[in-house]
Amino acid sequence: MRLTTRTNLAMRTLMFCAVNPGQIVRKHEVATACGASENHLAQVIHLLARKGYIKTQRGRSGGLMLARAPEEIGVGEVFRAFEAVLPFTECTEERQASCPLAGCCRLKCVLEEALGAFCGRLDQSTLADLVTDNTALKTLLKVA
Repeated sequence: MRLTTRTNLAMRTLMFCAVNPGQIVRKHEVATACGASENHLAQVIHLLARKGYIKTQRGRSGGLMLARAPEEIGVGEVFRAFEAVLPFTECTEERQASCPLAGCCRLKCVLEEALGAFCGRLDQSTLADLVTDNTALKTLLKVA
């Protein structure tokens, strides 16, 4: 199992904004701190704004900032927003046409339970849990 780059960048962007509360941060600052390309990050920022996690401001003094308090942003919620488009396996998709075992395989149930437990754990954490009292993270992401 591997986290997609988009979800990883989404969480990094949210943590960057949370470490710089009330500040408008620039896309290039986030990209530099997170080791991401600005083009890829732009797509992630667009989706974060559409989903209501961040506010964006255009123009010379533009940038982005959190739209909600870090305590109100659930890690599981963000993961689902970004990972929902990719099924974990072929058999968890609506159409199971190509798997000859689809009618009798119990792996699908095991996978669904495991994913449920995974998401349940993510649902127990908020963005605030990731950044509060995390001095090392703040040192890395704090805008000068």
